[in-house]
Amino acid sequence: MSIINKLRKSGFWISFFITLICAIIGSFLAQLPYLSLVGALVLSMLLGIILQIQPTLIKQARSESGFISNKFLRLGIILLGFKLNLVQLAQAGVKSILLAICIVTGMIFLTYWVSRKMGVERELAILTATGSGVCGAAAVMGVSPQIKVSKDKEKQQQENEVLAVATVAILGTIFTLIEIGLKPFLHMTPTQFGVFTGGSLHEIAHAVAAGSAAGPVGLDAAIITKLSRVLLLAPVALLIGIWYQKKHPQSNSEGAKAKLPIPWFMAGFILTSILGSFLPIPTSVLALLVKLAYIVLGMAMAALGMNVNFDTIIHRGRNAFAAAFICSCILMLVVMAASKLFF
Repeated sequence: MSIINKLRKSGFWISFFITLICAIIGSFLAQLPYLSLVGALVLSMLLGIILQIQPTLIKQARSESGFISNKFLRLGIILLGFKLNLVQLAQAGVKSILLAICIVTGMIFLTYWVSRKMGVERELAILTATGSGVCGAAAVMGVSPQIKVSKDKEKQQQENEVLAVATVAILGTIFTLIEIGLKPFLHMTPTQFGVFTGGSLHEIAHAVAAGSAAGPVGLDAAIITKLSRVLLLAPVALLIGIWYQKKHPQSNSEGAKAKLPIPWFMAGFILTSILGSFLPIPTSVLALLVKLAYIVLGMAMAALGMNVNFDTIIHRGRNAFAAAFICSCILMLVVMAASKLFF
C-alpha cells in the first residue's frame, strides 16, 4: 500500500521523470568516445549533481528521491542479471572462476583493511572495498542496502554511496588508460591481456574499453573474467550483510533484535541470470533488458546525485580515495602476474 501511495504523489512523478531524463542522457553520453570510460551510471549521477544548480527544479523531486534510489536500485540489480551468461562462464573453465574468487576476496579484505588503517569510517570502507573488488558502481549500490544504519545516519550513508561510486569510477578510468598504455610493453597474448584487464579494472565498461585493445579475443577474455567477478555480487552482499549485522546489531521498535538482512533482490539477480542463460530468449531482447537495467540503475544514481553535499564529500573522501588507489596498484600488479603465469 505504501508503494501505491508513493505513486499517487506528484513529487514522485517529478522525481521519476527528472531521474529518467538523467539516466537516458547518461546512457547516450556513455556511447561517445572517452565518455564510455566513465560509464552510464556515473554519468547519470553527475547529471543529478549538476541539477543542484537549479534548486527550485528539484525541490519537490528530492522529497521522493529516496524512494527512487532505494526501490529502483533493487529493480535495476535484478534486471542486470540478464547480462550474466552462466553458460559462457562455465565454458571459460575453473581458472577464471578461481581467479575471480581470489581477486574479489583479496581486494575486499585488503581495501577494507587499508581504508580503516587510514581512518576511513567503517561503512565507507566497506562500500569502497566492494566496488573495487567486484564490479564498481553496481556493486556499491548492491551492497549498500545490506548495511543497515540508524535513521540519523541515512544521509551520511547516501554520501558514502556517492563517495564510493566516485572513487571506483575515477580510479577505474585512470587504470584503464594506464593498462592500455602499458600493453605494448607487457608482451602478453590477447587472452592474457584480456584476463589482466577484466581481473584488475573496476567497471564492466573499463574492462571492455581496455580489453578491446587486444582485439576480439582479448575483449572476450576481459568480459568473461569481469563477469566472473560480477557473479560473486550476490554472495558478497549476503556475507557483508550478515557480518555487518553481527558487528552492529540493529533493534526494531519493540526492542527485539532485527533479523539478518537477506538480499532478496539478489535472489532475483541470480534468477534472471538463470533465465537469460538457459531460456531461448532472443539476443535482441536480452540486450534490451540489460539496457533497461542500466536506465533503472541510472535513475537511482541520479537520485543520489541530487542529494550530494560537496563539502562533506571532499572532506571525507580523500583517505578513501588514497586507500583504494594503493590497493588498485597492488591489484594491477598481482593480476598481471597471474595472467602471465596461468593463462
